[in-house]
Amino acid sequence: MVYKIDLRGHGNSEGVATGSYFSSAYTIDAVSAVKSLQKYENVNPERIGMWGHSMSGNLVLRSMLVSDEIKAGVIWAGAVYSYEDFAKYRISDNSYARRPEQSREQEEDTHRENSSEVQKLRDDPEDLDFNDSFWTSISLTKNINYLSGAIQLHHSVDDNVVNIGYTRDLVNVLESAGKDYSVFEYAGGGHNIVSPYYDTAMQRTVEFFKEKL
Repeated sequence: MVYKIDLRGHGNSEGVATGSYFSSAYTIDAVSAVKSLQKYENVNPERIGMWGHSMSGNLVLRSMLVSDEIKAGVIWAGAVYSYEDFAKYRISDNSYARRPEQSREQEEDTHRENSSEVQKLRDDPEDLDFNDSFWTSISLTKNINYLSGAIQLHHSVDDNVVNIGYTRDLVNVLESAGKDYSVFEYAGGGHNIVSPYYDTAMQRTVEFFKEKL
C-alpha cells in the first residue's frame, strides 16, 4: 500500500501551507497519518515506511525523529537537515517560504518561521551561533540520536534546486552516529532525478522497502 499525505493547505486540504523547514505543522500531519494507517485492517502497523522528495524529504526525517513507528524512510533530493546547512547552501526555490496570510483566521496561525531567529537565518546567518539552545533544539542533525529506523538517500549531483551538499552533510552525521543508512548519487537527473536515472532510483527504493519492512 502507498499512502500520499495531502498536506494542509495543499491541493484540496484545509489549513495554511506553512512548509516543513520552520514549522511543526506538516510533521503533525505526517505522524497523524501514520496513526490513522495503523488502524486500517489491511495495513501491518509494524511495517510502515515513508518516502519523500525535496521538502517532503525533510519531512520524512523529521517524522522519523518524532515517531519510532516509521520503520524505514527514503529521501530523494532532501533539504534542510540543519540550519547551518541552510545558511551554506540555501535553496533555489522560494516555495519553502511561508506566504502572507489573507484572512484574520490565518493571521492567527503563527509558526516558528515568523520568529526573529529564523529571520536572522535569512538575513544575517553569519551572526548566528548554531550551537545555541534555539538552533540545537530544532536542528534535525543535532537530534539524530532519536532516529531508530533505516534511511536511504538519493540525490543528483546536478540538482540546481537543492544542493547535493545537504545529503553529503547528512551522510557524515549518520555515519558518525552509527545509523542504518545507504546513499546513492546520480550523475544527472536534476532535482526530480528524471530518466534515465529515475528507474534506477525507484528500483532501489522499492528494494529498500522490501528489505527493511
